Amino acid sequence: MKALRMAARVLFFLPNQAAAMASNVLTALVQIWANKVRSLLTVLGIIIAVTSIITVISFVQGFGNYVTSFLRGLGTNLIVVYPEWIRGPRGEYLRPAEMDINDIRAIDAQATAIRRTAPRIVTRAVIEYGRQQINGVTLVCTNEQYQPIRNVYVDLGRFFSAVDVENGAQVCVLGRDVLRQLECDESVVGDFVHIDGQRFQVVGLLEARGSFMGENQDDVALIPWTTGLKMYPERRNYLAFYVEAESEDLVPEAEVQLVRILRQRHALKPGERPDFGIFKQDQVLKQFHQMRLVATTVLAGIVSISLLVGGIGIMNVMLVSVTERTREIGLRKSVGARRRDILLQFLTEAVVLSTVGGAVGIALGYAIGYVATLHPKMVEVEVPLWSVMLALGFSAGVGIFFGIVPAFKAAIVHPIDALRHE
Repeated sequence: MKALRMAARVLFFLPNQAAAMASNVLTALVQIWANKVRSLLTVLGIIIAVTSIITVISFVQGFGNYVTSFLRGLGTNLIVVYPEWIRGPRGEYLRPAEMDINDIRAIDAQATAIRRTAPRIVTRAVIEYGRQQINGVTLVCTNEQYQPIRNVYVDLGRFFSAVDVENGAQVCVLGRDVLRQLECDESVVGDFVHIDGQRFQVVGLLEARGSFMGENQDDVALIPWTTGLKMYPERRNYLAFYVEAESEDLVPEAEVQLVRILRQRHALKPGERPDFGIFKQDQVLKQFHQMRLVATTVLAGIVSISLLVGGIGIMNVMLVSVTERTREIGLRKSVGARRRDILLQFLTEAVVLSTVGGAVGIALGYAIGYVATLHPKMVEVEVPLWSVMLALGFSAGVGIFFGIVPAFKAAIVHPIDALRHE
């Protein structure tokens, strides 16, 4: 209350309009403080709504940033090229798609917007170590360029080298989950395992990457693609491959060069459908950003419905307040207060009440986000500034929308009737 008295003294030094507005705000704060419990119950709906909005938006943004960071870690300048059978108008297969190592070498030699390539054969394999056997491990047959293209590195031992690829060496690199399923430790590096019946030396272990979108990134084994063709010769003419553009900005140019080179090599006529498919990593990012925007909008819209409940509560309490303060209204009018002065006074009270509730809701939203981030497996929660401004704006808007009716009712009260009111 001392602070309010000090604020009242400051009003004398403000211009007329500013002083009037400050006086209304001060009066609103006095009324809130004088009826603390009722004010709290009045804005409870606003507090819950704003807390929900801040929490939902911050969690969606936090998870969105995590996924975006993960996808960028895979390489935004990544392109995957794969053979794709040509189909007829009724979906029938017209011609088998073929793609071999010569296509990849031609792209390496002719495409100036491409930094590096890596052949890709993916299958499911059985891995044995001692008496342990695991089925369905993802086996990737590729070259030494797979590491920088996919940002996948070893944290123990080494990756297979260009010499290993050229010689078709029987070496492999294992993911951490494969290690766990084989019930062995890091001493397996240098030892031998069997992959689909073939003996391989383990030369390295991949760094742990965890799961993403339900897919285990550590349940994988890597071998040279030349060794993979010995094991699966039927895949020789059906190679897919990874492409890394020189930069993210050059991805469209790299795609144009890929299409031109492959169409020439496959003797495709103008207008003829290609027998290969192209997937760009940035497509996933764009689609995810759209999904995140939709999810944020929909969820924030749903929880914003509770703002209506809070607004109705404010309107009801303000109507009661007008009835309780009818004599006060009469006294103000009898000493010269105009209708717009009374209207502005009660409208300001409604806006201040809802804005205070919004501020409390924002504080609670921040607190919930902070507590959530204390969990070791929780992503970093981010509260964007625009969500705070949006929440405060909605709170003030609710105060104006639902406060106009009580304020108007107070403004049209006849001063004589008001003074007679018991």
